[in-house]
Amino acid sequence: MTRKQKQALRQRQSTRQLMGIGQLTEHGVKVAGGELVFYLVRPDNLSVLSPEGVRERVRALSDLLRASSEVVMVAVDSRESFQHNKDYYRARLETETIPAIRELLRQDMEHLDSIQSGTASSREFALLIRMDTQAAADPAQLAQVEKRIHSHGFRVRLAGEQDIKRILAVYYQQDAFTDVFDNYDGESEVKRRGKETAEEEKGADQTRPGE
Repeated sequence: MTRKQKQALRQRQSTRQLMGIGQLTEHGVKVAGGELVFYLVRPDNLSVLSPEGVRERVRALSDLLRASSEVVMVAVDSRESFQHNKDYYRARLETETIPAIRELLRQDMEHLDSIQSGTASSREFALLIRMDTQAAADPAQLAQVEKRIHSHGFRVRLAGEQDIKRILAVYYQQDAFTDVFDNYDGESEVKRRGKETAEEEKGADQTRPGE
């Protein structure tokens, strides 16, 4: 297959195909050879731990990762990066000569710094466990894996569908703002309009004369 043919093939592929995802499931994604089940890990605040406490957490994570070759760890930054904005303000400061505008640019940069400082701990960590399709659909198996992770001292919970969509959106698109992800484009708008129509019809029924 030539390079041009490969490029044409990629252009015809869907987003899921390009990501290597066959289907989103209740707690993970179907990929080649099985399913990746997501477990969300609540991190410890290492700044309040002693050096020995930090070493203990590192050993626990090492033991967990060594216990199974099917474990993959993912860390995502669940906040927006303002680096491009700050670079723009910095470039403007180098060329701007009006003091009032320079002061406004400086204040804007400080504001972005304060936002980033306030969200510096907005990280999410997930353990992805590769399972066969049958095991991934068994609640008892999923609970057993969660219990095994918890036995290493980690606070963990099984991810839901919206959790998975949020992690994928941050990982692939740096989208840290969407709260609810639709399964189809415009789904939330259709639901909103349907709800408004139902409420209007209900109100009309209640005010209809002679009833």
